[in-house]
Amino acid sequence: MYAIVAHAIDAAAVAAAVADPATGATVTFIGTTRDHNDGRSVTRLEYEAYHEMAIAEMRRIGETVQQRWPITRIAIVHRIGVVPIGEASVVIAVSAGHRHAAFEACHFAIDRLKEIVPIWKKEHFEGGEIWVGSQTGQRFEPAT
Repeated sequence: MYAIVAHAIDAAAVAAAVADPATGATVTFIGTTRDHNDGRSVTRLEYEAYHEMAIAEMRRIGETVQQRWPITRIAIVHRIGVVPIGEASVVIAVSAGHRHAAFEACHFAIDRLKEIVPIWKKEHFEGGEIWVGSQTGQRFEPAT
């Protein structure tokens, strides 16, 4: 399962998508909007994506994960639009025979998603907003 959605993500459904009776481990990563960043009070995040390319890159991450680790399944779901404080912007679930592979694969998947998937984040905070860009954590302050 690889998806870009414009609604709240059901983390249990993402985990269920990777369930398999032959596995002994399911690791789920849930990235949520926190109420602060860089000393600022965050009010919400907003995401945009190049949908077709984002899905293709998510699939490529999944293929890489399956080549590197003995996992059973992987699911990646990212939300676009406004994501309020405390809600999930991304959920990744990985199932495997053993926990070590599931943890490593999930960790790799979220790091790689942030590096290559064309999804952009705008951070709204008290007193302004900025795009957090290029999937590497660089900040793009708007010109004044």
